[in-house]
Amino acid sequence: MEKHQFQILINAPREKVWEILWGKDTYPQWIAPFSPGSNVFTDWKKGSKVIFGDGSGDGMVSRIAETIPNEFMSFEHLGEVKDGVEDTESEKVKAWAGSHENYTLKTVNGGTDVTVDMDISEEYAEMFKNIWPNALAVLKELAEKG
Repeated sequence: MEKHQFQILINAPREKVWEILWGKDTYPQWIAPFSPGSNVFTDWKKGSKVIFGDGSGDGMVSRIAETIPNEFMSFEHLGEVKDGVEDTESEKVKAWAGSHENYTLKTVNGGTDVTVDMDISEEYAEMFKNIWPNALAVLKELAEKG
């Protein structure tokens, strides 16, 4: 696993960016560059289970390792979901289980600096490097609207 960082400056307050990141209607919009139809199921509380779905019954199972509203969200990835079935025990999953995906929001000149830090296996590094800038551009567009 290698740490990778993706960053964008958004001309909107942290509170608005936070709402768009984790909003029921907005999360699927900004995450769509990864997989159209993506969704998330959780109560957004520390320690809670999270299912990141791709809209077809596949995805990831994680837990919220930490949350500080409007500032920081950390997900610990535990396994995958395949055809609606969670897998946290296979050798394939154990190779990357425990990796983290962290979102840090900081106020900069009246806007919000969004930094995403991720543990990424070499196998997926190129994909994430190509897709993250697109997803963050959609996040920026949504947050800067009216």
